[in-house]
Amino acid sequence: MLTARTKPPIIVSAIGSAMSTTAAGSDLNEKQRRILGYLREEAPTKTYFKSRLIAQELGMTAKEVGANMTAIRTGEFDVDVEKWGYSSGTTWKVDVQGS
Repeated sequence: MLTARTKPPIIVSAIGSAMSTTAAGSDLNEKQRRILGYLREEAPTKTYFKSRLIAQELGMTAKEVGANMTAIRTGEFDVDVEKWGYSSGTTWKVDVQGS
C-alpha cells in the first residue's frame, strides 16, 4: 500500500505539454478535418466566418463548430484562426497562409 511517504512524486514538464499539444494538433477528428477543409476552401475569398454559418454548410451546430475550432486554432496548420467577435454568435477571422 502506498502512503504519502512512499508515493512517487508527480512531475509536470512544460516540454511534455508542448509536445502533446503538437501531437494533438496533427490528430484531428472527422468534424475538425471537415471544418479545416471548409476554411481552406473558403478563406481565399472570405476573411470572417460565423460559427452558425459554418455549421449550416457542414451540417453541424454552431456549438459543435466552436468546440472543434480550438484544435484548429492551436494546431500547426496553414490556416490561422482568431476568435474575433461575439455579437449574434462567434465570428472567426481566418487567414490561409500562402493565399
